[in-house]
Parts: sequence; structure tokens; C-alpha cells
Amino acid sequence: MALQEATQPGISARIRLPTSDDIRITAPNVELESFPLHLTKQCLLFFYPETEALARSVAETSQGRVELGDIKWAKFNDGFPNVFVKDATRIRNRHVAFLASFQDAATIFEQLSVIYQLPRMFVGSFTLVLPYFPTGTAERVEAEGDVATAVTLARILSNIPLSRGGPTSVVIFDIHALQERFYFGDTVLPLFESGIPLVRQRMQSLPDADNITIAYPDEGAWKRFHYQFGDYPEQVICTKVRDGDKRIVRLKEGSPKGRHVVIVDDLVQSGGTLIECQRLLKTQGAEAVSAYVTHGVFPKESWRRFTKANGTADAFKYFWITDSCPRTVEAIRGQAPYEVISLAGPITAALQI
Repeated sequence: MALQEATQPGISARIRLPTSDDIRITAPNVELESFPLHLTKQCLLFFYPETEALARSVAETSQGRVELGDIKWAKFNDGFPNVFVKDATRIRNRHVAFLASFQDAATIFEQLSVIYQLPRMFVGSFTLVLPYFPTGTAERVEAEGDVATAVTLARILSNIPLSRGGPTSVVIFDIHALQERFYFGDTVLPLFESGIPLVRQRMQSLPDADNITIAYPDEGAWKRFHYQFGDYPEQVICTKVRDGDKRIVRLKEGSPKGRHVVIVDDLVQSGGTLIECQRLLKTQGAEAVSAYVTHGVFPKESWRRFTKANGTADAFKYFWITDSCPRTVEAIRGQAPYEVISLAGPITAALQI
């Protein structure tokens, strides 16, 4: 241990710091370039049952910094939730988090009941991890009578009670529209993360990593993600145009010829746009086509459209999704061409204080 002196105008203090290279201090501000494990507070992570696999992955990657909590999830005879937080007294003054899944609207109420209660159990701080913000596609009013449910959900989350440490941190990955970050009130601290660094790592490990072109299925995807692929000079932008009652995908900019093209977007539901993009890129000479979406929503088992049983597996060389939608992850297990990239690492990092 070394005794060092830190001063600012009007302030003089002597602080005892480790001499390890883990910490480096630069004047005039104190800057911690990395945070040693012994200075990191342990987090107690609760989770909804269908997010258990992801929660356990977070705990495994945390090197002991994340401990899993236990909640009894049951129902009364009338179908309403009967929920119990086990060992509630031991969570006082601790850093507590909850890993939620709102993929199924029927489970949101019981999770909100826990989310609203945990901060009131005298916890030191509270973090809500909601990897997938499900109402993101309904973010604006285009005609009188439309209901922007993204605003509604943001308001609900903005009313999570304060913990002893202050406002709740809300961690969300690749929210659908950039303006949605402004729908949250000042009583919570939204942290918007992205799965793009994960797929970048995966692409860099491919044999043809030097022959990859990034493609966007529409201008909205380009606006959200192009700045994260600035080192990929070869990019393709597709666009949707109306032809009567149909919407047709056309090439707006770039050339896929001879390239392994990776289509990037925030989420997929029916998958129709991705299929049309793949066909267009192939006709324009793409050597191979893959896809990445952070949220594989796939309602009504629409994921089957991309499997061998449906005859389209060969259309996509890889189809990457994250584990933000656990029901989808369970459904596609072992199904080509799907590959799941886990959010465990980024979630673990977001939980550290």
C-alpha cells in the first residue's frame, strides 16, 4: 500500500491506494482505467424463471461478483401471482438487480410486482435488466387514435420506487427507435447497451472476415447502427418501396457482389423483410448472406421460416441472435442456421458498481 496525496482547489486529502497497476490516477481528475475485483461490490441478482439460463451465465462470467437470489413464483387459484422473495432480510443495503423478460405480455404484471417491491426492501441500490424492450415498435402516433405503447411501458418503468441509493438503473439492449430513450422520466437512469460489439467479435473470427460487407434492411437500421461499423467501408443499404398493397425491398446504395454480406438489425418478428433482403442480395451477386439481430422475437414460431425443414436454411450462412428472448433461444436450440450469442458479458459489466 502506498500513501499518496490528492488535492483540488479548496480540498486536501491523503488517501491510501494499492500500488497495483490495476489503478492509475491522472491529474486533475481521478480516473480508474480498470476496477480491481476486491474493490467491486457484489451484486445479488434475482431473475424470472425463463431467464434463469442467462442469469446463471451472468453469475459464471462474473468471477464471484454476482450472486443469484431466489424467488418463489406461484399463483393463487384465481390465476393472480403469489410471489415470495426468499431471505428478504439479507438483501438490505446490498446492490440488487433483477433480470426480467417481457417477451410474453401475460407475465409482465407479476414481474412488475417484484420490480416495484425490491427497491423498497432497504437495498443499497437497484438495477433492472430488461434486455428486450417489447413495445419498441409502437413508439409513435401516425394517425389519430394510435396508442404509442412504448411510451406507456417507459412511464411504468419510470415509476419504480427509489432505493436507499437513489434512482433505479434500467439496462436495455438495442432499443428499437433512438427517440425512445427520451420517453423515460428523470426518476430512473436508463442505460442503453448494444449487442453489436458481440457480433463484431464473432465476425472477426470467421475465415472470410476480410470479405464481409454490412447490409441494412432499411434506412432506420442504417441510422441506428452504421456508426458502429465505421471500419467496414463496404456497406449496403436496402429500402422498402410500396407497389400497390405490397412492400418491396430494393437496393438503395452499395454493392454486395462477391462479398459475404451480413444483414444487421435490432429485431426480427415475421422475418419477411430479411428473406426479401437475402433474395435481393443474392441476385446482386452476394457470395453468401448472413443475418444478425439482437432480439429474435419470432412470434407464432416464425423462426421456422429459416430452418432446413422450410427449405431456406441454405439461404443464410449464419443467423445470429442474442439470448434476450429466452423462449426463442429454447425453441431454436440445435436448429441450423441459428447461433446464439450471449449477453452475459455485457450484463455482468453493467451490474458492476
